[in-house]
Amino acid sequence: MMQFCRSRNDGRRCTRELGHRGLHRHRTIMWTDAGADAPRCPGSGMPGAAADSLENGYPNGRALCTMCLAFVTLDASARLVAHDTWSAASDAEAVDRRDWFNTHGWSNEADT
Repeated sequence: MMQFCRSRNDGRRCTRELGHRGLHRHRTIMWTDAGADAPRCPGSGMPGAAADSLENGYPNGRALCTMCLAFVTLDASARLVAHDTWSAASDAEAVDRRDWFNTHGWSNEADT
C-alpha cells in the first residue's frame, strides 16, 4: 500500500508518495518545504472522545481528530495530545484505518 507525503499547504495534503523528490503537489497547487504548513496538527489540544472500536479493538481508545482525521491519544483532561497530521505508521494501520472509516463513515464531525 502506498504511503503519501505528510506535507500540507493551507490544509491541502501532498498527493505524492512518501519520500518523493521535488515539489509537493495537490492537484494543480505546488509548494516547497519552505511554503508548507507546520507538521503539527492545529487540532492538537482540542477536546475529544474515544472513537468506537472495530472488532479487533482499533483505534484502541484513541479519538478521531476532526482537523486531520488521525486517531489520537487523549490526555488526562480528554484533549487530543500534540500530534502531527496523519500518515500511516504501517500498512496494517492503514488497513485498520480504512476499515474503520468504511464501517463508521467519513465525517469531520466528532461523535458526541
